[in-house]
Formats: sequence, C-alpha cells, structure tokens
Amino acid sequence: MKLGAFLGHFLKPSRTIPITPWRAPHRWSLAPMRFLILITGLTIFGIGDALLVQAHLGNAPWTVLSQGLTLKFGLSLGWATFIVSACVLLLWIPLREKPGFGTLANIVVIAAAIQLGVWLVPEQSFFISQLLMILVGIAMVGIGSAIYITCGLGPGPRDGLMTALHHRTGVRVARVRLAIESTVLILGALLGGRIGLGTALFALLIGQSLAISLSFMERLTRNTAR
Repeated sequence: MKLGAFLGHFLKPSRTIPITPWRAPHRWSLAPMRFLILITGLTIFGIGDALLVQAHLGNAPWTVLSQGLTLKFGLSLGWATFIVSACVLLLWIPLREKPGFGTLANIVVIAAAIQLGVWLVPEQSFFISQLLMILVGIAMVGIGSAIYITCGLGPGPRDGLMTALHHRTGVRVARVRLAIESTVLILGALLGGRIGLGTALFALLIGQSLAISLSFMERLTRNTAR
C-alpha cells in the first residue's frame, strides 16, 4: 500500500466512537490495563493543553478561564484547572448526571499533567516554534481525548455538563457547546486569561483532531483483531 493510501486509510475522520477491547461495560468497571490506558490518555490531553499555554499565543477556552483565575487569585495553573473542573462537576447535581471513575480521574490527572507540562516545557517566543507547539498541542488533546473516551469510564466534567444540558433542554449539542465555551472564554478573558491565534486554531481544529484520532484507533483495533 502506498504511503498516501495508508495515511488516508488511517487518518479518515471517524463519525462514531469505536468499540475498543478496553472499553468498560460500565463507568466503574476498572481493570489494570484499562486504568493504564485511561491515565495515559488524560496525561497526553493535559500535556497537550500545556503546550498551548507555553506557546503564548492563546489558550483553549477552558484554560483561558483557568489562567484568568491564576492571575486573579495567585493559584498555579494546575490548581486553577482542578478547581474549575470540580465546580463544573457540582453543576451535574441539579442536572442529575452521574459521574464515573473516568470523570473523577479527568479532574485530577489533567490538572496535574497541565501543571507538569508548564513546569517542563519552556515558554516560546519565536513565532514558528509557537505555531508548531500549538499544532502539536491540539493533536495531543485530540489523541488524549480519543483514548480516554474509548475507555467508557464516564465523560469529563465539561463534556458531561454539555450532554446533560442537551438532554434537559433539547437544544442541539453544538449550540450548547458553543454557548458554554463562549461564556467560559469571555469570563476567562475578563479575568486576564490569554486569547489569540492559539484559541482560534484550537476551536477550528480540535474537532478534526479528535475525529481523526478516533478513526485511527478504530482502524488499528480492527486490524489488530484480524
């Protein structure tokens, strides 16, 4: 198979969430390999988000809010991310949404991975390296999301809020997500969080990054099973 055809086969965006061998039968069904895959996915997600921060050209919307809180209250970015996620999880209560192990792991691991990434990766000032870091970060967030979503251990706090509001109100998921992320972005910007080219590229490319990552996992799983 030629390289172009090979890449086209594996990188065609997926329209569904694939059923993987490590997918849990319910949200609290833990197994060593599933746990390891979940933590790996969440860590990749967090490091990817940290790359956007260190690119210094604008953050993902929720990180804009977290960064605004760090500037306002003197928190580390990791702790601010943890607090934001925990507060979002509290909003699940009136919506009668139930978390899973993956939901709680999402709060802890992503916050820790973002802080670790900020500590380890130097802030960029040269535009080409900034742009490259943004693109790598978006790709990592998509890959990390695909890995933890396919574990079936429950959505992250933000995704759970989005789907719960969709089910309660009947408003389309895309509109609910747009409303939530626009509100978060505006609030974060008012607090001093950084918005810019990175924010725009994240909004434009993250859906495609996730879809391609899910497609790759689907085809890889299918080929491995043969």
